[in-house]
Amino acid sequence: MPERSATFVFGALLTSFQDKKLVRNTPPAVPSTQAALAMKKKELSERDIISKFVLPALTRPSAGWDLREQIFEEYTLTADRITTKGQPGQMRIPGTGKRADIVLFYKPNLPLAVIEVKDNSHAIGAGMQQALAYASLLDAPFAYSSNGDAFVESDRSNPAKTTEREIPLDAFPSPAELWQRYCQTHDITPEREAIVAQDWFRGTEDKQPRHYQIKAVNRTVEAIAKGQSRILLVMATGTGKTFTAFQIIWRLWKAKAKKRVLFLADRNILVDQAYRNDFQPFGNIKNITKIRHRQVDKSYEVYLALYQAVSGTEEEKNIYKQFTREFFDLIIVDECHRGSAADDSAWREILEYFSSATQIGLTATPKETSTVSNIDYFGEPIFTYSLREGIEDGYLAPYKVIRVEFDKDVDGYTPGKGKLDKYGRLVEDRTYTRSDFDRRLVLEKRTELVAKRVTEYLKLTDRFAKTIVFCQDTEHASRMRSALVNENADLVAENDRYVRRITSDDPEGKLEIDDFIQPKERYPVIATTAQLLSTGVDVQTCKLIVIDREIGSMTEFKQIIGRGTRVREDYGKFWFTIMDFRGATRHFEDETFDGPPEQVYEVKEGESIAPPERTGEPSPGESPSVSRSGQRRDKYVIPDEEVLTVAETVVRYNAAGKRVELPIAEHTRRVLREMCGPRRTFRDRWLDPERRSELLGHLEREGASLGELAKHCGDGYATYDLLSHVGYDMPLVTRKDRAQKPVIQTYFATQSPLRRKVLEGLLAKFVDEGVETLDDTTHLTLKPLDKLGTPVELVKAFGGRVGFEKAISVLEAYLYDDA
Repeated sequence: MPERSATFVFGALLTSFQDKKLVRNTPPAVPSTQAALAMKKKELSERDIISKFVLPALTRPSAGWDLREQIFEEYTLTADRITTKGQPGQMRIPGTGKRADIVLFYKPNLPLAVIEVKDNSHAIGAGMQQALAYASLLDAPFAYSSNGDAFVESDRSNPAKTTEREIPLDAFPSPAELWQRYCQTHDITPEREAIVAQDWFRGTEDKQPRHYQIKAVNRTVEAIAKGQSRILLVMATGTGKTFTAFQIIWRLWKAKAKKRVLFLADRNILVDQAYRNDFQPFGNIKNITKIRHRQVDKSYEVYLALYQAVSGTEEEKNIYKQFTREFFDLIIVDECHRGSAADDSAWREILEYFSSATQIGLTATPKETSTVSNIDYFGEPIFTYSLREGIEDGYLAPYKVIRVEFDKDVDGYTPGKGKLDKYGRLVEDRTYTRSDFDRRLVLEKRTELVAKRVTEYLKLTDRFAKTIVFCQDTEHASRMRSALVNENADLVAENDRYVRRITSDDPEGKLEIDDFIQPKERYPVIATTAQLLSTGVDVQTCKLIVIDREIGSMTEFKQIIGRGTRVREDYGKFWFTIMDFRGATRHFEDETFDGPPEQVYEVKEGESIAPPERTGEPSPGESPSVSRSGQRRDKYVIPDEEVLTVAETVVRYNAAGKRVELPIAEHTRRVLREMCGPRRTFRDRWLDPERRSELLGHLEREGASLGELAKHCGDGYATYDLLSHVGYDMPLVTRKDRAQKPVIQTYFATQSPLRRKVLEGLLAKFVDEGVETLDDTTHLTLKPLDKLGTPVELVKAFGGRVGFEKAISVLEAYLYDDA
């Protein structure tokens, strides 16, 4: 079960030892005190209403809810949302998480009811809408609202009819009664109940299921108990599909409803992650095996396999046929969008061979094209949890998008007659567009410019942020690696694994995958790839995704974005950036991007014309470009054509959660003027350290990144000048020019020798390093100031902290005087 609230823990500590059991030391209110409490009920807080009226109503003998196993107070449903605009340590927005006052469970992770409580100044049913929303998150069939006078019950157990009624405090239904009502309306017979009510595996505290996992597991187990044999679960990358699969298997296996299970994946890393982590409880009882070296041992009950390890193009390699068709009762296909959707795939052959088994498909992106369909095979999803929902619930990392356009991408490139490429080949004279680049024609300077812009971003943020660069094919990934090596020569000199190509045709690169995905491993930092890292590879600390490939497939786009959606708070990974050089993020604007999957209907003879057909565009493959004849197509390589950046846009969300797409300068101007008004007010605010800090925090929270602004305007300018320039059209003045004002030298001449050296040292740091907060005494510990004395001694030279801050205030007034 999820962690209990601090309120519950505090209450649990107030216990006494009785009959060798720990019991709560707060007995239910006795009838003689109820009248007195009723008189003062209007003065009681919501917390008091819960403890003095609601909990006694639940635990009285006629109701019989167990305070420890079935009643959970302040139950966490969602985490606080994450913002891309916060400061370190303040990345979550306080108060945005959802917590139910009380959740009632029949058994662990089998929720029956949500109770929302208001103080007695509210009506009895005032909390009902909130209770219904929370009950929906958990699939709890009952919702209650109370103000301490009575309960209003909403019975959602009947899918065809919802009823509401008011019930007295002393008539709250028992767990058995609510469970029976649920079973009756959901057609759960005693035989089915043995499966549906089977216990979850109780894991460690950090493996407690989230609300959507509870919903997915319970829905699946109930559907299988009722005989459904094909099931599709759609869950965004990073939401714990494997953990969900394990709990489904565990409950069905413990209930003896499914005795032999096969877990199929198409990447070794997916199989190994499941074997080592989520499926480990089966390992503890030595009842699980991974099929290796095409060897089959039929003495186990849970099997994990790479589908390539059990199938092949030659009949003797199809070792899955060593099992009888009825050997497995349950088959789960991880990342089922990759292979099982196609009618003629090796996956489909395996699934059809074991057609008598119950089969579950897991995917973040159900594949739907005119020829490939998950829904045709598995049926409509029994449960969907989208990327948008995961971000709103605070479980997935939000993102911002930087779109970069080059002149040749916008206008195209026409070589002209007689143009020879780098290797002396005559280039076909036509206009080449962005979709041709790196597939049919290579502009080497374009590749260099992409590498340059990626490196610039990393230098402004974090040069050791895990980065994946998606390229057109493996040859493009190789060229991109070289370009990034040249741009990062200093860090490559320290460790040549700083940049690595990780593609399917590069054995050495593939060996780097394990280190790349491990948060504790520093290298590799940047990985160039084509498709190998687009799915199934869990790069938990990936902070930058670079797209320099054409992506026509929504499925592939979702998978690529999924590489960055995991949150790792212990490694400072709260959000990620998408740097788009190909316009691929246009998929965000597609209304189908994050909605429920839609099946593509291909009309066949004799079938209805409705629904209309929708085809999917295949995306470029992992391998180098090939012609229709199967021959490798040579690419023209143009080394000398200049490529320029013509537009750079940062896409963010505003405080209302709506995506804002503006050039960085225009966006900053709007935010700055909304907060400060005229320039004089801005300058006054800047000269006040507290108000300056407030201003900078507001700008960052609103997405006006100072790092991106510096990149836009150029190096050598103070933040004050950057903001004055974009916000109020003031001319840019370098930090060096500001520091050399005669008035500052005159001011220094009035100071004692030690004071002057301190002020000159701080000013030098302003010029060389861009230090904005000059009164921060931690700067006094740095070279060369540390040689002048300790921070205490240096501050004392100004007569103490007040004198030091006053001297800095005068210096800053001269520094930022634009008169």
